[in-house]
Amino acid sequence: MELNYNSAAELRAFLDRNGLGMRKKFGQNFLINPSVREALVRALEAEAGDAVWEVGPGLGAMTSLLLEQGLAVRAFEVDPGFARALRELFAGNTGFTLVEGDVLKTWAADPPAPYLLGNLPYNIAAILLAGFIEQRRFFKRIVVTVQREVALRMAAGPGCADYSSFSVVCASAYHVKPLMVIKSASFYPRPNVDSQAVLLELREDAARILPACFYPLVRRLFSSRRKTIKNNLSGFFNAGQGAMALEALEKSALDGNKRAEDLTIEEFTALAKTIEDMGL
Repeated sequence: MELNYNSAAELRAFLDRNGLGMRKKFGQNFLINPSVREALVRALEAEAGDAVWEVGPGLGAMTSLLLEQGLAVRAFEVDPGFARALRELFAGNTGFTLVEGDVLKTWAADPPAPYLLGNLPYNIAAILLAGFIEQRRFFKRIVVTVQREVALRMAAGPGCADYSSFSVVCASAYHVKPLMVIKSASFYPRPNVDSQAVLLELREDAARILPACFYPLVRRLFSSRRKTIKNNLSGFFNAGQGAMALEALEKSALDGNKRAEDLTIEEFTALAKTIEDMGL
């Protein structure tokens, strides 16, 4: 079975013939621009024989390119109809493995791979990537397509309006590099907003052990952006431990009147290490 991934009309006809539909809740949009697809695969820099996880293969436009490169593809697809089509489209291809179901529920049981590629729906992008990082499932290189606002958050640094707890989570394990902006015309159906490809390259020190409180602390300090870290930190401790917050800030040499959006990842780490050393 062959499919023209560059034609919205042919994709629509394929869906109709096979009784398949697009489900808004899954954020399904097919990337019909071949030059963009090729650029994403190149950015992955995987070599023949390497294992790649693909999240959200849809009908296999990116999958087919990966397989042509001689890569071993483990594709995670939530839509049962699309999963059935993928089995038929890639039947007999020994480099293809399908994992059916919600990737948020299935990935932890699967063997790791050095590369990850995915066109991630808005509603799972941050949850999935943060889950990988916080549970220490690291990839050598990740190329994902996300809504542009998510991409801006991923790559933002201190002092930027888009800087968030998700920015810090990503930076704790990866060097984040924005790639191309992908206009809605490159997809079928056309989404309402532009997308952007993002490259994440594993930090040399990604395997370091961060304090157990690091990620909860980061989220807490960003929980009320207008509040100072002193005020947000007070809520991180148990009732009656307000003085501990001031002590932690002093020992970390941090100005409690700063806001989370002004702190570097090194400052978040220093504060978390101080709190850990205080036995809190």
